[in-house]
Amino acid sequence: MALMKAAALAPDTVLLPVDFDEYRKYSRLFKAAVRTLAPRIEDRGIDEIYVDLTGVSPPDTPHGAAAHVDAWEQSRAVARALKRAVRAATGLTCSIAVAPNKLLAKIASELDKPDGLTLLRPADVERRVWPLAARKINGIGPKSSARLEALGIRTIGELAAADPAWLVDHFGPNYGGWLHDAAHGRDERPVVEYSEPKSISRETTFERDLSAHHDRDELSAVFTELCAGVADDLRRKGYVGRTIGVKLRYANFKTVTRDQTIEHPTCEAARIRRVAGECLKRVPLERRIRLLGVRVGGLSPAAEVGEAPPREAREPTASLF
Repeated sequence: MALMKAAALAPDTVLLPVDFDEYRKYSRLFKAAVRTLAPRIEDRGIDEIYVDLTGVSPPDTPHGAAAHVDAWEQSRAVARALKRAVRAATGLTCSIAVAPNKLLAKIASELDKPDGLTLLRPADVERRVWPLAARKINGIGPKSSARLEALGIRTIGELAAADPAWLVDHFGPNYGGWLHDAAHGRDERPVVEYSEPKSISRETTFERDLSAHHDRDELSAVFTELCAGVADDLRRKGYVGRTIGVKLRYANFKTVTRDQTIEHPTCEAARIRRVAGECLKRVPLERRIRLLGVRVGGLSPAAEVGEAPPREAREPTASLF
């Protein structure tokens, strides 16, 4: 549930300040703990990873003993060891799903939260996955879910029973074919241990909707902090970027984005803020704002590109906040 929705439902809720540096610290700790037992992981964000358990045995397994143990039970033992390692490193619980592929693992990871351990064998798909809403498949968003419902398909099982040709007629060859495969739990994507990021961003949702006129100072401080945070992330990860953008979500939940591409890539906070401020000039600011974000894309490794500091980076910052 979105934080602001929860606050509206429970007006007496105490909203604690966020601490993203602390979140990132614990994210690194939990991923490092997993790597000690299963080093092949795909990073999917601050609190989620895919893990390839191929050939991974539980700790302290005698040499050769794993060959005589059922593979699924061995995976269960590895998952339990991973949960213990994460708890020891962070003091936190985690939910783990063991499945034949990433698509099913993603679905199964939601089935037994919190602190869950779910084994989803191929034979379990019809019983545990097909009764779920079609939108539970990662890749079926709100618009596709609404289209499916309009066509009489609400569950994954109903999607699996649909004629593949009919799905192609309504959703096109690529997405229609994928819908059929996904409903049957088919997914050939490997665990990708490393990929270059496409963009780096930070955003924040306010405890109350802010006005660009009445809350200018507060918005300006948050805007500057977001730009500085993105700059820190870029430097820490070793990237510079050419496309700088802003994201705003209004009180009515409408979201707008604007971006601008600059000639020389940068990771400097002042330059990011100046260009992001130029983007803000193209955004209507009459409505109250509930979310503000800053993004830098068009990334290149800083070591390969370097940075030619443009003159305007040293000029006064211009923005509407």
